Amino acid sequence: MASAWWPCLILALLSSLAASGFPRSPSRPLGKRSLPEGVANGIEVYSTKISCKVTSRFAHNVVTTRAVNHADTAKEVSFDVELPKTAFITNFTLTIDGVTYPGNVKEKEVAKKQYEKAVSRGKTAGLVKASGRKLEKFTVSVNVAAGSKVTFQLTYEELLKRHKGKYEMYLKVQPKQLVKHFEIEADIYEPQGISTLDAEASFITNDLLGSALTKSFSGKKGRVSFKPSMDQQRSCPTCTDSLLNGDFIITYDVNRESPANVQIVKGYFVHFFAPQGLPVVPKSVVFVIDVSGSMHGRKMEQTKDALLKILEDMKELDYLNFILFSGDVTTWKDDLVQATPENIQEARIFVKNIQDQGMTNINDGLMRAISMLNKAQEEHRVPERSTSIIIMLTDGDANIGESRPEKIQENVRNAIGGKFPLYNLGFGNNLNYNFLESMALENHGLARRIYEDSDANLQLQGFYEEVANPLLTSVELEYPENAIQDLTQNAYQHFYDGSEIVVAGRLLHEEMNNFKADVKGHGATNDLIFTEEVDMKEMEKALKEQDYIFGNYIERLWAYLTIEQLLEKRKNAHGEEKENLTAQALDLSLKYHFVTPLTSMVVTKPEDNEDQTAIADKPGEGEHGDYQPPQKPYYYVDGDPHFIIQVPQKDDDICFNIDEEPGTVLRLIQDPVTGLTVNGQIIGEKGGNSDSKTRKTYFGKLGIANAHMDFRIEVTPEKIILGNGAAQSTLSWLDTVTITQDGLSVTINRKKNMVVSFGDGVTFVVVLHQVWKKHPVHQDFLGFYVVDSHRMSAQTHGLLGQFFHPFDFEVSDIRQGSDPTKPDATMVVKNHRLTVTRGSQKDYRKDVSFGTKVACWFVHNNGEGLIDGVHSDYIIPELF
Repeated sequence: MASAWWPCLILALLSSLAASGFPRSPSRPLGKRSLPEGVANGIEVYSTKISCKVTSRFAHNVVTTRAVNHADTAKEVSFDVELPKTAFITNFTLTIDGVTYPGNVKEKEVAKKQYEKAVSRGKTAGLVKASGRKLEKFTVSVNVAAGSKVTFQLTYEELLKRHKGKYEMYLKVQPKQLVKHFEIEADIYEPQGISTLDAEASFITNDLLGSALTKSFSGKKGRVSFKPSMDQQRSCPTCTDSLLNGDFIITYDVNRESPANVQIVKGYFVHFFAPQGLPVVPKSVVFVIDVSGSMHGRKMEQTKDALLKILEDMKELDYLNFILFSGDVTTWKDDLVQATPENIQEARIFVKNIQDQGMTNINDGLMRAISMLNKAQEEHRVPERSTSIIIMLTDGDANIGESRPEKIQENVRNAIGGKFPLYNLGFGNNLNYNFLESMALENHGLARRIYEDSDANLQLQGFYEEVANPLLTSVELEYPENAIQDLTQNAYQHFYDGSEIVVAGRLLHEEMNNFKADVKGHGATNDLIFTEEVDMKEMEKALKEQDYIFGNYIERLWAYLTIEQLLEKRKNAHGEEKENLTAQALDLSLKYHFVTPLTSMVVTKPEDNEDQTAIADKPGEGEHGDYQPPQKPYYYVDGDPHFIIQVPQKDDDICFNIDEEPGTVLRLIQDPVTGLTVNGQIIGEKGGNSDSKTRKTYFGKLGIANAHMDFRIEVTPEKIILGNGAAQSTLSWLDTVTITQDGLSVTINRKKNMVVSFGDGVTFVVVLHQVWKKHPVHQDFLGFYVVDSHRMSAQTHGLLGQFFHPFDFEVSDIRQGSDPTKPDATMVVKNHRLTVTRGSQKDYRKDVSFGTKVACWFVHNNGEGLIDGVHSDYIIPELF
């Protein structure tokens, strides 16, 4: 397929600075001097510039933000940038008071060792990346002295991929405060000539946009500039907060007088191929749809909505069928049928009546689809010049029939035999995306994650639109023999309307006079050959005109494309082949200074005689970096009951105990906005030990409720009771089951834990602790973990809930405590000065038997001084 999976993004970023101050000493009040407008907590971001230069689809982007600390104490300043998943960072520099600290790209293992060494020696500023739909977010924080200036500069590059007939620059703009000099500037140079250029912003009215935005193009050059004044940035005429919060999108395309374009610069060539006006090749498409129980509710409704819309867009020369898999496999028709109006109407009725049920048998669903397509071709039931496609949608992992991923891959690979592509759509996050992607790639397709959101049906339709109109099949791009080397992929099963095939390589002899490129492919009615000839002398003259080139752009484009393709091949390679592909991709990543999944960028600046080190890392869609700080903070209560609060900005944890009588019910979480509450009831030991100093208490019952959904879950070590209105169902800890409805998901993992999610952004885990049944003292009990709370409101409270909002603390005067192995210290938190003790608790999410040790500062006396009020304020009369 010509277009890479993610939409063609040049530049997508959020440039923001947030400042958090350390507790101010009463003896040093802030002076009453006049501060410039736009200052937040002492930090002024006085300049943010996003500069993008595009030459022949290859984008070179530089984000520069400058700030000054007007406060009279040191402040921590953070720099956030969101950029496309398809981009590679090439540089990051930090300039403090005129001294610049450059970034160095190193092999990931080498960078990891340097990072860990710096961690062991002193404070670090971790550069973190979190994956979203289209973007990846980088954050770096540094401590800036009073009166000092800091400049952050991030550079990244990527090859634009054409998507539905255009290239798109998607900018995420969110500076979080008024910025004196805010500017977005995009310069585009396209040797084929620019045919269209547009820009729009979701966060500003057209009238206001018109005065801040300029866009123009003529011939080969285009320019977009967005420079809102401080007054134009205000959310209202007298406000001091910024309305710059949303998407800024630039789209363009090039002239297509010729279907192909070849450019050659300094020994490297690039060949762009995107013919227009060809008739569409008829297609046979089989939709393989997961209808297991986990698809219940909104996911199934959205899937049906998307399929009904896709049926409207089917062409009469196309053929289709539906295969549904759960515990078994059912088909709409025994064979492919033509997309006549009568058959489409019948298909609509079938889709509307699809019901979810049972388990997930991916293997048998795919094998039935492959067999159906093979049979149709062998028996000439479909037009000779047609093409075949399988589109599979699943939201989980195979759990019945053949469920080993490697065996399913082998079965599918052998059955397809390279004859047609497989496209895998993974709905949500509870699935093995690496497996879906690997299986698709080795069958000439690709995978896409469908995000569980209100627009999931549009995401599904959008995918179908990309593959709906094949114009050519069996496309091969050929070049002069013995004249080129190091060629990128030059054979594709399909060329789809609106996309573009890009091939790059090196010339063996730069002194060639002519260069010829042929493209061969099968069309709807005949075979085609497109030829492009280049006069090298004329090319050299033409390229001297352009002042947009940044270095050897075609060489960097070739390196980018080669690395991207090596990394894709590596996903399905093994042994020596994988080692060779890894070595090639690593060598190119280091040579061209790209941050790829094999490399990391390290920025080290001396601070207080210690190294302050930042790491830029790049995980893939189905993986996460192996030494990044956690993306989401966690909060939990487990054991006797021990409360543990992670404070991510400190890379540290605080813990406290609550000592109460058995039978007491405690409010753990209460959010009036989302309607969520979580309460827990304490149990004691067998026989009822009444000595408060030696007795053990635990949570023996948890109540999770959502008032807006009229839904509640009562959890005990014996059973789980789900209540929905007046209806009630009881489940056992011996079950392995997933229940979903209207954005709610409950998964029980037999004898281990229960995961409860309310949409994207709220996830709890309940851990089951089982003891020996004949133990004279101990009883089974529960642990409660909050692993995602970012969608809960700022009004959330409770013994755990109050900590979902950022808070700060300082630890000083570390000294020997009463236990020589556990030092004491002084903690300043929430305007209280407390004596705390260094200790550790256990996190039982991954290992319920032994747990993972978590070091923390222990706050004595039922958390007094840390929690709001006193612990008895959180006692409530009953579970619900």
